[in-house]
Amino acid sequence: MTKRLNFLARKNGGIEGLVAVESWLATSFDPKLLELIKLRVSQMNGCAHCLHMHRQDAIKLGETDDRLLLLDAWRESALYTERERAALAWAEALTRISETHAPDAVYDEARKAFSEDELVALSIGVATINAWNRLAIGFRLQHPADRMRAAA
Repeated sequence: MTKRLNFLARKNGGIEGLVAVESWLATSFDPKLLELIKLRVSQMNGCAHCLHMHRQDAIKLGETDDRLLLLDAWRESALYTERERAALAWAEALTRISETHAPDAVYDEARKAFSEDELVALSIGVATINAWNRLAIGFRLQHPADRMRAAA
């Protein structure tokens, strides 16, 4: 993978804005559930850098290896709560918005599980991790293991 511009090393109002949104999210939505969402969306988008970072963050918040391992198959596992399932389904629907158009049934389940403010925060969290994934993948932000291998 060819290294591209390091967008994180540059002073940029847009990046600062995304960081500000992340700070707001940290106080506006369940942090452990948000990390699950960030991981699932990063799986869907294939963002190695974000998968690495959010897996570490989820573990720090008490997430288990079993739940992280089965996240891609959350529908087939009993390890996730109804609230988590509603959040994951909504995150997937928004991430694949051009295909799903955010179905009413998925919205209805999310609306039952979350207050209006929580649902807005969850949706902003999904939008934000999608933005980070696109930046990281587009600019070829490397996974730490890839950086170490390149340096060796």
